[in-house]
Amino acid sequence: MAATQRIAAGLALAAACSTALAGCASDTNGSTQGAHGAKDAAGAQAPKSAAHLIGDGSTAYTGAQPHLPRPERLKPGQKPPQFVVFSWDGAGEDSQKLFSHFREVSKANNATMTYFLSGVYMLPEYKRDLYRPPQHSPGSSEIGFNDDQGIKDTVQQLRDAWLEGNEIGTHFNGHFCGTEGGVGEWSVAEWKSEIAQAKSFVKSWKTNTGMKKAPPLPFDYDKELIGGRTPCLEGQKNFVKAASQLGFRYDTSGVNDQVWPKKKRGLWDLSMQLVPFPGHSYEQLTMDYNFMVNQSGTQTQGDPDKQELWGDQMRDGLLKGFDRAYNGNRAPLIIGNHFESWNGGTYMRAIDQVVENVCTKSEVRCVSFRQLADWLDAQDPATLDKLRGLNVGEAPKQGWTSFLSGRPAPAPKGIPGAPAVKP
Repeated sequence: MAATQRIAAGLALAAACSTALAGCASDTNGSTQGAHGAKDAAGAQAPKSAAHLIGDGSTAYTGAQPHLPRPERLKPGQKPPQFVVFSWDGAGEDSQKLFSHFREVSKANNATMTYFLSGVYMLPEYKRDLYRPPQHSPGSSEIGFNDDQGIKDTVQQLRDAWLEGNEIGTHFNGHFCGTEGGVGEWSVAEWKSEIAQAKSFVKSWKTNTGMKKAPPLPFDYDKELIGGRTPCLEGQKNFVKAASQLGFRYDTSGVNDQVWPKKKRGLWDLSMQLVPFPGHSYEQLTMDYNFMVNQSGTQTQGDPDKQELWGDQMRDGLLKGFDRAYNGNRAPLIIGNHFESWNGGTYMRAIDQVVENVCTKSEVRCVSFRQLADWLDAQDPATLDKLRGLNVGEAPKQGWTSFLSGRPAPAPKGIPGAPAVKP
């Protein structure tokens, strides 16, 4: 059954991250494949090369990102690694300290992740009128804004996360969805405005807070930002048009089956996927909100006696999806979440357990979307076409060696993984 058909079987996707949940985001207030080796001081240390400040000094170019492995092409007959991407919508550090928590979980389990920053989390409440959301009055936001301490804490986490090899993407700004004038109705031009503002709040947080002496974010956000996820998975069509024109490399705003990704409008479609839902006859989207809405409805704190079971269902569903790919077609598993405490924090516990269970397994790479896109771009297109021919959970009948034994086409000059050109 197609992914779009199965959504109707209880996913309640149209309501995902609905306005009833105030935006479905956090409160405002050893191996070369992972993050091992990154320093964590009250902060990770910036690269030794001199930082070139950008604009007001909110960001800076500090050289190539540390702990970002160079992708390599699969050799003929080589089984592809099992990629798993953990990503976070509306990433920001608040009193729950979940951003810092999952940074530690990543480092302990040889993983890197993608943090989709909401731009308004870099804008203090007293400067809210600087935000001009499409089809809404200036200063409007369904997820509020931040205060100076929250911005300071979030900046520290963003800085350390990037230096550890994690990716900083975007969840845009005001999180308008499911309402008149929401993201599902925005034009290409309005999406471009929203993206430009999301960048501007990151690039001017020092000016907007007055923290002139604080260390900068160690990256050029115009170059760092290559993908995002739209609020409630709405507005994807026009967002992708805008993003492709702005040089983005991927989008993760849709719903897929567990098959190998392909490009749409020049962007890798790295959308979340449907996985088994223990105790149910239908499959479930790989996101905490969707598990919750099919367990306790729109009540973020449902029956306490069922909360442990609900977390176990999410954990086991994700692990079933992982096993189906790992022992089958090896399609990347894409997982999305929020820094939240719904149903007693049971979904955060589930993610902890999934990371600990899968990211240290042989042939598994828990990576960011950037790393996955880099790897996909480095592959022979004919190899990816073969991989896309495998159905959900389908391993090659003749084995991987035979299935991918064909001689690959040479990689274009300059593509990561291409052999060095001899003089």
